[in-house]
Amino acid sequence: MGEQQHVTFPQEVIDEYAALGVDLVAMFSAGHLGTRMGVEIVEASAERVVGTMPVEGNTQPYGLLHGGASAVLAETLGSVGSMLHAGSSKIAVGVDLNCTHHRGVRSGLVTGVATPVHRGRSTATYEIVISDDQQRRVCTARLTCLLREAPAR
Repeated sequence: MGEQQHVTFPQEVIDEYAALGVDLVAMFSAGHLGTRMGVEIVEASAERVVGTMPVEGNTQPYGLLHGGASAVLAETLGSVGSMLHAGSSKIAVGVDLNCTHHRGVRSGLVTGVATPVHRGRSTATYEIVISDDQQRRVCTARLTCLLREAPAR
């Protein structure tokens, strides 16, 4: 855990943010919490965001993946999708997160895939499906973000 891995963005998105002096990979590194939890974003666009997180280090007392860890992965992925949809002139602020936990996981890596349900001017909603190493659904989440004008840089 710790170091953030390479994040894939469409070149036009990288160029848009670079023109504003923003390091897009650093911006979407999952932050300090995501880094501590080992979240890695491996693919990112407004249409699909994929990330992984190890189960080890993110468990509850019974040795199962903590539901809050799934929520962190889901909110991270949905927020990245919302920010990419909104563009560089807006910021995405999570206003609703709903998680349904389907099965326990004791080891390995979980993978989350965020896809848009709604992408509007003022809100964006993403469904995030988290699966285990055997592609079994562990958690289904839905995140809605409010899209606000970015403060002047």
